[in-house]
Amino acid sequence: MAGSVLVVGLGGTIAMTSTAGGGVAPKLSAQQLVDAVPGLAATGIEVQATTFLNRPGASLGVGDLVELVRIIEASSAAGIVVVQGTDTIEESSYVLDLLHGGDRPVVVTGAMRNPTQAGADGPANLLAAVVIAASPEARGLGCLVVMADEIHAARRVRKGHSTSTAAFASPNGGVLGYLVEGRARFVNRVDGRIRVPLPVGSPSVGVCVATLGDDGATVGVLAERLDGLVVAGFGAGHVPEGWVDGLTAAAKRIPVVLASRTGAGPVLRETYGFAGSERDLLGRGLISSGYLDAYKARVLLHLTLAAGFDRERIAATFAVAGNG
Repeated sequence: MAGSVLVVGLGGTIAMTSTAGGGVAPKLSAQQLVDAVPGLAATGIEVQATTFLNRPGASLGVGDLVELVRIIEASSAAGIVVVQGTDTIEESSYVLDLLHGGDRPVVVTGAMRNPTQAGADGPANLLAAVVIAASPEARGLGCLVVMADEIHAARRVRKGHSTSTAAFASPNGGVLGYLVEGRARFVNRVDGRIRVPLPVGSPSVGVCVATLGDDGATVGVLAERLDGLVVAGFGAGHVPEGWVDGLTAAAKRIPVVLASRTGAGPVLRETYGFAGSERDLLGRGLISSGYLDAYKARVLLHLTLAAGFDRERIAATFAVAGNG
């Protein structure tokens, strides 16, 4: 296999080493990570490395990712690998999926075990990511996440475990493929990719999670201070009856998106008819997230607001993006 791949380092567990005060923190450069990958030279792929940031995944922001997109667009490499902390991969990869133009593969990876631990998974994940980023079959699929030799679509992937090396899964639709004997093997596809213009503003968008017995007071407080709100409802998109009036008022002022807190499956449209059901809430002006989970719905709402979309265009965008 031949080709050229740019590896961009943002930090994260994969780049962490021991600190004098105990624990680990990101210190390794992207070039150091590349140099530590066994078998990379044997692939024949030309790899360049640059360190953009060296932060924990939890400290990344949308502004960082906008600058990363500019780095990606300025590169002439056939594929891009982004190395970062796994805490925010499910969100950052979707930001890149929405903002990245063109068909070049952008592959995000990281590690669950830092380099000081036995069985550190960073080198294997980075090798797989480079191979897949150089693969012609990965073109046109938007941003991909590669962990544990599995290929995930950014719009579907979720981190479902705090420590396991098998933490990442795609509960809606499954994985797109695997790294098998050093080659990318795709068994699934995604259609209807959405692209959003680079932000021109910085809206404030929050997530409110429905919980047993919640009186909804938080909804009103948040709605008054935000430009957009995502509601992570029970089950197929339900909230306590006491939330209904507050959400109705909020939806008249700002875009309010209805998602499910379950992490898999869609928000329904017309099955349930009680106060606080999905049918009731959508009839009151809330926007369905479809198959997008609450965290990805927040990303899409943030970026559409930042691009200047009005409510009608935001709703139309979610109608496409939420199809899975």
